[in-house]
Amino acid sequence: MEKQESLVFTVTRRSPELITPAKPTPHEYKLLSDIDDQEGLRFQIPIIQFYRMSNNLLKMDPVKVIRDALSETLVFYYPLAGRLREGAGRKLGVECTGEGVMFVEADANVTLDQFGDALQPPFPCFQELLFDVPGSTGVLDCPLLHIQVTRLKCGGFIFASRNNHTMCDAAGLVQFLTALGEIARGASAPSILPVWQRELLTARDPPRITCTHHQFNDVANIDIPLDDIVHRSFFFGPTEICALRQLVPPQLGKYSSFELLTACLWRCCIRSLKLDPEEEVRICCLVNARGRFNPPLLPVGYYGNAFVNPAAVTTAGKLCQNPIGYALKLVQKAKEDVTEEYIKSLADLMVLKGRPHYSTAARIYVVLDLRHAGFGEVDFGWGRPAYGGPDRGEVMVSSYISAKNKKGENGILVPVYLPSFAMESFVVELDSMLKNNDHLVIDDTLLHIRSTL
Repeated sequence: MEKQESLVFTVTRRSPELITPAKPTPHEYKLLSDIDDQEGLRFQIPIIQFYRMSNNLLKMDPVKVIRDALSETLVFYYPLAGRLREGAGRKLGVECTGEGVMFVEADANVTLDQFGDALQPPFPCFQELLFDVPGSTGVLDCPLLHIQVTRLKCGGFIFASRNNHTMCDAAGLVQFLTALGEIARGASAPSILPVWQRELLTARDPPRITCTHHQFNDVANIDIPLDDIVHRSFFFGPTEICALRQLVPPQLGKYSSFELLTACLWRCCIRSLKLDPEEEVRICCLVNARGRFNPPLLPVGYYGNAFVNPAAVTTAGKLCQNPIGYALKLVQKAKEDVTEEYIKSLADLMVLKGRPHYSTAARIYVVLDLRHAGFGEVDFGWGRPAYGGPDRGEVMVSSYISAKNKKGENGILVPVYLPSFAMESFVVELDSMLKNNDHLVIDDTLLHIRSTL
């Protein structure tokens, strides 16, 4: 079978169109929250989902089904059919104009099987599966959602989307896509109705920063050659997680697989970069804030951004020379710092400091746990996707994706992107942690060297 990274195919697209709500919707101006409109969220997130042919739906066209359902779904999620505007103090709001979301119909001369036995990012020809329509990639005065549905030769299809991050986080986007799937399957309304109420995460009056937010502190960058970035995907199943647990002494108490794996990968990444021992390094874990309020603050159906990205700080020397329990405790501490007060303090920081961008220096390792986001559960009538999640990663940024290995075991797939010199060292470090466990899947078929990020 043709290897995924060498797969080349042609996509034929029809002219892009704007899909508007099926019924008249309110023309109003809605402010975003002070968590929504921080500088670090002013970009568009691409997601891709692969669907297999369904024998029960041979005569159904996924493009028509999804296009029609999209128009109906926008009646409930009408702010997504509007446009973002920026007001005083860089405050963002959405003008609910009903102009619509971008939609592209396409066909590809490729089958799903040609993508390989294991669907794993990065995917070939992604720029053809989510075509960059001129004028659609901005933040202000642009469509807030861009969808391309590409039919495949085998009868399956690919649903690729890109949404303006300021409007919703992963949980909010999945809520919308789930609603779209429900209506595509015949429902007259979503099972969970959307709730705006962005004022719930608006800064206090007067705003006051009461917590430490390391992720916004500047840190010197590392000179990384971006023309020599290597990608490999690593699978961590029961065997691998068990091997990593052997590194942690019992007296450290309870910890999750996420915390353990993050600590191990962080140390492997920093060791592989060969930093000076005194260099400051950070771990940044994205934490869902929805369950951090007591009593609960955000209602069911809230689809705005409700996550924070706390960071723990240490030096390269301390991280690399201490036992893994040291890194594990730092990861746990970063997550434990997320309290109701922390979230309010973050919203206040945005107002007081002009909505700054979090630091993106290469010595900061960022982890996104997408295993429970729900991208792999969205059903438009063809069942669950064969893959649902991000299309690619970035240097020192890892997304945790639910996956199965060839034995059918459930586990965590982690795409890793590093300079080639660092990737070689990373593999050695990780292999050493696993004590040369030969069950570790290092997918060399996904080795991918890119000229640009």
